[in-house]
Amino acid sequence: MKLLIMVLLWAATAAAYAQSIYKCTMNGKVSYSDTPCAAGAQMATLDAPAPPKADPSAARDLKRQRKQADALEKARLKQQERDDRDSTRAAQAAAVQRKKCDKLKLNKRWADEDARRATGQATEAARLRAHRAGEAMALECPR
Repeated sequence: MKLLIMVLLWAATAAAYAQSIYKCTMNGKVSYSDTPCAAGAQMATLDAPAPPKADPSAARDLKRQRKQADALEKARLKQQERDDRDSTRAAQAAAVQRKKCDKLKLNKRWADEDARRATGQATEAARLRAHRAGEAMALECPR
């Protein structure tokens, strides 16, 4: 059934291209139509021009352009994959750095608490540990 419909549509399309065009002149006005002119009008029949012949170089150009488009699309996809891998690596590296900084901040906070609670001779050693923890944090986590 579908095949029959396709054949009928194709035949109607082919017939439409083969139709004549009518040039009608009435009272000095020119009009063009695909139906014959009304009574009393001058009529001239114009045959529809034949479709242009296929240009063999156009087919070659099209094939070449499709090949170029495929190559460009392949290169674009490859670049996108590289960019995705790079952004994933950068995100992972940033996550590792954040984790390291968080650990150093925690160590600094603990060292500061120990320095505040220290008494006697342990006070100076606790302050030194807190200072060193702060330096380590500043070195790894610049902000």
